[in-house]
Amino acid sequence: MKKSFKIRITYNAPVILTFCFICTILFAVDAYLLKNIDLIKNYFTVPGSAKCPVPFNFKSAIDYVKLFTHVLGHASWEHLLGNISFILLLGPLLEERYGSAMIGVMIAVTALVTGVLNACLIPSPLLGASGIAFMLILLSSFTTLSKNEIPLSFILVFILFLCSEIFIKKSDSNIAVLAHVAGGLCGSMFGFLIAPKSARTKKSKSSEKTQAYSDDDEYASNYKPKTKSKFRSASDDDTTVIGTIEL
Repeated sequence: MKKSFKIRITYNAPVILTFCFICTILFAVDAYLLKNIDLIKNYFTVPGSAKCPVPFNFKSAIDYVKLFTHVLGHASWEHLLGNISFILLLGPLLEERYGSAMIGVMIAVTALVTGVLNACLIPSPLLGASGIAFMLILLSSFTTLSKNEIPLSFILVFILFLCSEIFIKKSDSNIAVLAHVAGGLCGSMFGFLIAPKSARTKKSKSSEKTQAYSDDDEYASNYKPKTKSKFRSASDDDTTVIGTIEL
């Protein structure tokens, strides 16, 4: 009799996978179902600076929302697939390393930083998860990081990243170089400032153990043995004794 062989498909990186699914669904809906509404253009694209044809409106609440949502919008299938391929390649490993909540915070902070820089400095709208992809690329180079040490892998990736952004893509005005650089800098900052989930867990356990030892020492120093009494109650041992008296 043949043994049954089962393979489970797991939702292993909830934040990264959900992010990529939302990006894909939004683009498909905008491209094929809601062509006349311009969903991505109106709600998932952050406006540019004052010189932009449609500048950032500081009195509009929706423009502040776009500072975060612009990373979900994409202009074409090539734009979308190029970004989420990097995100799906690196994101799950980093989400396992740092935790889902922390990766969610990193994505939100990177989106805000790139959105604010574009609204203040760049005279053109911005959309797409390129900044998130480059944040993950730089963050992934921090495989190990200890005190007073910088990984050589990070230095090499950072140099190649800057060279590609400054020299190779400079001629293409449609590529948001500032968003890429800002995303990469965010990834570098996260790598230096945020410890992996395993390190945070070890630190927490170490703190709990230290506190337990401190409590034990304090109890031992304050403990005073009681003098033996001739009268005993039921709580003194497991036997039921109402009381004794010596004559």
